[in-house]
Parts: sequence; C-alpha cells; structure tokens
Amino acid sequence: MTVTVKHKTPLVVPPSVRRQAGLKSGQKIEFKVSGGVISIYPKLPAADDEYTPEQRRIVDAQLTEGLAEIDAGNVHGPFATHKEFIASLHEESKKLNRKKTKRSA
Repeated sequence: MTVTVKHKTPLVVPPSVRRQAGLKSGQKIEFKVSGGVISIYPKLPAADDEYTPEQRRIVDAQLTEGLAEIDAGNVHGPFATHKEFIASLHEESKKLNRKKTKRSA
C-alpha cells in the first residue's frame, strides 16, 4: 500500500495496515529510524506503569515473604526431572498424612 506524505499533514497509517499489525485505537507506538528505514513498534508499558502503588506494595510484601521462606530453607528443589518432582510431592504428601493421623489420635 502506498500513501503520499504531504507538507502539513501528519503521516497516516491506513486502517488495513493497522489491522494487520494488530494496532488498537489509543495504543501508544514508538518510531525508530535506522539508515532511512522507519520501524514502528507498540510502546511497551514500563514496569512502574504496570501496577498501582497499592498493588506494588502487595507484590513487594509477597516477594519479601517468599524470599524469607527461601532463606529459611522452606523450599523444595530444584529438580532435574519431572520424576524427581513427583517423588518429592509423594514424600510431602506422606508427611502431611502422618501429621494428620497424629493429630486425630
């Protein structure tokens, strides 16, 4: 498809090209120029734009809690194969069943 660039008119991306590129109305795009070639990319959200401040506090708290669990050694793995992982799950299941039986006795 060919369009004509005019002196005072902004460059217009035809609807069929926008559709093929998956661009949506209101979406931000980036232009990069290299050697006379213009590339158009969807503008990816910055990490700061991804969450509200409250959501970020919750995520940070969960991350801190998770790292504390790792530091305390309350994790399993890594596993070299899925069979090792499944065997570990069975062992943990047995431990849980033993604890349940002791409590109910």
